[in-house]
Amino acid sequence: QVQLVESGGGLVQAGDSLRLSCAASGNTFNLYSIGWFRQSPMKEREFVAAFGWSGGVPYYADAVEGRFTISRDNTENTVYLQMNSLEPEDTAVYYCAADRSAGPQLYKGRSTQDRLDYWGQGTQVTVSS
Repeated sequence: QVQLVESGGGLVQAGDSLRLSCAASGNTFNLYSIGWFRQSPMKEREFVAAFGWSGGVPYYADAVEGRFTISRDNTENTVYLQMNSLEPEDTAVYYCAADRSAGPQLYKGRSTQDRLDYWGQGTQVTVSS
């Protein structure tokens, strides 16, 4: 089993930056990929970013490309989502998710999302205008 715990959310103003953390613990050696999703009220869950647990090419949603960066601190098994130039439309609960076999390029697909092995509890990000 793997546990994912997100942190770093909060209330910021448009244009500000925020860094989310996802601390992974347990059998992390089994992980193949990890990523971030978000969901706001009245909207479906949305892919944000993902990459391989061991690194590699990151994948981003068009809405965040150029503003958000996914990275990992290998020594602490923590994955980060650096969010710059935040917009009110970025307001959502942000979730970290990981899988033992799915490639990160598949995280955009809803069918893959529904089958991801591990999810965190989420952290709220609110961007005021």
